[in-house]
Amino acid sequence: MRAFFLLLTFLIATAAGAQKISGTVRDGKGAPVAGASVSIKDSYDGATTDSLGRYSFSSTETGSRLLEVSAIGYRAVTQPVQLGGAPQTVSVQLKEEVTELKAVVISAGSFEASDKKKATVLSSIDIVTTASANADVTGAVKTLPGAQQVGESEGLFVRGGTAQETKTFIDGTLVNNFFYSSVPNTATRGRFSPFIFKGTVFSAGGYSALFGQALSSALILESIDLPEQSSGNIGVSVIGVSGGVQKLAKDKKSSWGVNYGYNNIWLGFQLIKLRDEYFQIPEYHTADANFRIKTSATGMLKYYGTFSYNKLGIRQASIDTLGYKDAFGLNNHNLYHNLSWRENIGRRWKLNLGASYSTNRDDIRSNLVDAQNKEQSIPGLETRNFDLNTKGRYFNAKAVFEYRLKGLSALRFGLEHNYSDDGSDYVLFNGQRFGGTIRERITSVFGEGDIYLTNALAARVGLRAEYSVLLGKANLAPRLSLAHKLGAGGQASLAYGEFYQTPERRYLPAPVTLDYAKATHYIAQYQRIANQQTLRVELFYKKYQSLLKTGITGGREVATGSTGYGDARGFELFWRDKKTVKNLDYWVSYSYLDTKRDYLNFPTAIEPSFAAKHTASLVVKRFVPSIKTGFNASYTYASGRPYYNIGYDSNQDKFKLTDAGRTIDFHSASVSVNYLPKLFSKKGASRFTVLVFSVSNVLGNQQVYGYRYASNGRRKQAITPPTNMFVFLGAFISFGVDRSEDVINSNL
Repeated sequence: MRAFFLLLTFLIATAAGAQKISGTVRDGKGAPVAGASVSIKDSYDGATTDSLGRYSFSSTETGSRLLEVSAIGYRAVTQPVQLGGAPQTVSVQLKEEVTELKAVVISAGSFEASDKKKATVLSSIDIVTTASANADVTGAVKTLPGAQQVGESEGLFVRGGTAQETKTFIDGTLVNNFFYSSVPNTATRGRFSPFIFKGTVFSAGGYSALFGQALSSALILESIDLPEQSSGNIGVSVIGVSGGVQKLAKDKKSSWGVNYGYNNIWLGFQLIKLRDEYFQIPEYHTADANFRIKTSATGMLKYYGTFSYNKLGIRQASIDTLGYKDAFGLNNHNLYHNLSWRENIGRRWKLNLGASYSTNRDDIRSNLVDAQNKEQSIPGLETRNFDLNTKGRYFNAKAVFEYRLKGLSALRFGLEHNYSDDGSDYVLFNGQRFGGTIRERITSVFGEGDIYLTNALAARVGLRAEYSVLLGKANLAPRLSLAHKLGAGGQASLAYGEFYQTPERRYLPAPVTLDYAKATHYIAQYQRIANQQTLRVELFYKKYQSLLKTGITGGREVATGSTGYGDARGFELFWRDKKTVKNLDYWVSYSYLDTKRDYLNFPTAIEPSFAAKHTASLVVKRFVPSIKTGFNASYTYASGRPYYNIGYDSNQDKFKLTDAGRTIDFHSASVSVNYLPKLFSKKGASRFTVLVFSVSNVLGNQQVYGYRYASNGRRKQAITPPTNMFVFLGAFISFGVDRSEDVINSNL
């Protein structure tokens, strides 16, 4: 009993000497923060805030101490207090912690597809299972808003821009000749397999200051790192065969791989009726090699190189002379190397180095031939007979330094150098030769900062400067993006930027002084990404200045100045849903484009022939796990595009429209089936097999891309695809690795 009274007396005395501390904890907007921890540093005294952000506790500590306040998702705060006196009221304001999981994404104008980003739009599996893409990266990108459905020429036409206004980058460095060489009135595909990339960013405008020399758009690709394990692969299809090996070192710190493919379209052409006559069936040899070395816990050195050789010969009915044909033959050699290295070089510093080198050679022969395919020379049409040999060398190097600030904020700066050497030898029917070599060197410096004020508000401010030796001029291009978070998964973004590009090489050297072409972008965007659903709405306006203009000198079309202009404005919508129906993934995109430009030989500002006002795509994918089969379909619509015949009036020394119209609307539906059978047991050599069957334009819709005209302008002929429908059947087998679950999971 005596001990009890002594303890009670001690507790009463202690309580009498304790000091009460109370207050509230709120966030930056004044809202209460529930569940925040409040305590005296290095003591056991403290409390947790209630639903109204209130707290209260007593402490026997005395003197100058520190009050610590922390809560999940907020930066911890330490505030000095003086203890040992009267009760104190201490109110604290917490700032939201900027984290990658919660932070707004700076993405105006860009679609990101990467395992590093929550806002994934397209993966490698997405690309190869898009029915209309035919396993081509840009084929899948064409189902996204902003891209136009141009079937008569290779490249990406984006938001009223030409194909030359879109540039492609692999691991940060520029890729020249990303597509196979041009064939008259026929689009060619990209040279690179989607499976070598782990991340894809398609920027339809307003892209980062780290990239330049693209007026309209940038396609930014990131190659894969080390494979999970060693493997081999074999592919057999109606158009060719392929095989390769990928070897991972035992310590899993390095790997190497080689692949080879041979394609010949002979069998496909025997089964399908063609528009034109091929005297040389398209034939392709491709090879690639890679190595990857993990240089440290944070460093990676990567090399990727490709070689391709292809040839084809085609004859089309001549529109100038009935009974005759225009013959076109092409041999192409292309070589590409890419070397990159990334490393953390300090606590907050990161370095990215990259260099690429490529060569491209086209040997082209054009002839006018009679019904017996013998070369003919007809007065007035002699220029149809010529040989054109082109050879280009291209080098690009870039260094990017990144310094991480607090949270997700970062500074990036660096420099880039482009070197190109384009040579041509043009031999006419009479032996007359034209051509020469155009060399260009462009040096650029750039810098940008990502500034995260809170999880809900961020800005990207950038500046890029370039100097062209060929033009003898410099430019300065500011870039700015703002992003504000709106509720769970939603955000609004604004972007502004100036973009420059040197003139196309085919118009150089010019008899006059030329300037950079310039485009100014304005973008407003809203997007919401939550629960496997993506909604994206975007408005844009693009103003063109200093576009290239051409005229006739000595019977040839040459550059006359940089006085062209134009603009483009529009609205875009994208919706993707992988949630509503189990095992069903679909997306819908729509683009409205209003654009005019005065460039090249246009007599005034008119709507360019590669621009459709309305473009829409529907892509649907359904995977059935019980039978391991994926069913894919896509449908694309584009309103009719304008077409023109622009003739030269020698009396008035100017170009004028001699004919104009609009094509029929474009409709194309495609389907594909991917079946994953178990051809062998798990103990066998084969672990993963895919059987692929696809049909492009399955309904056989007639498609007209434009018209070509006779030299006198009196006759015209529709430009149509080589065939209304194309069928593909193939089997692809991987050894040493089972990718079945990857494919299944990517579709669930």
